[in-house]
Amino acid sequence: MMADNWWAPYLFIAMAGWIATDIWRWLGVLAGNRLKEGSETLNWVRAVATALVMAVTAKLIVFPTGTLADTPMWLRIGAALIGFVVFLASGQKVFIGVAAPLLILAMGMGYLMYY
Repeated sequence: MMADNWWAPYLFIAMAGWIATDIWRWLGVLAGNRLKEGSETLNWVRAVATALVMAVTAKLIVFPTGTLADTPMWLRIGAALIGFVVFLASGQKVFIGVAAPLLILAMGMGYLMYY
């Protein structure tokens, strides 16, 4: 009988994860709609969001896990710097700013694997 419900724990995890994160998104949308463009509160929210993204990025570069941990630091830093320059040169297009360092990392990892 337990084999019939093998999916139940996965459903519970998905539902609990969705509820735990989605409620904060909806509260953010409700609060964000009440903020005036250019207000100090909105500027603070943007600054905190940017800082969080940069902290995660720095953590991935300095303390990587998984396959990324097998790459040298110079490759990770170089990909990030070149990606940032490409992002600025492209008129701050996010897709290009994400794709460029990924491509550089993939090519660097491929090169290091075979040579």
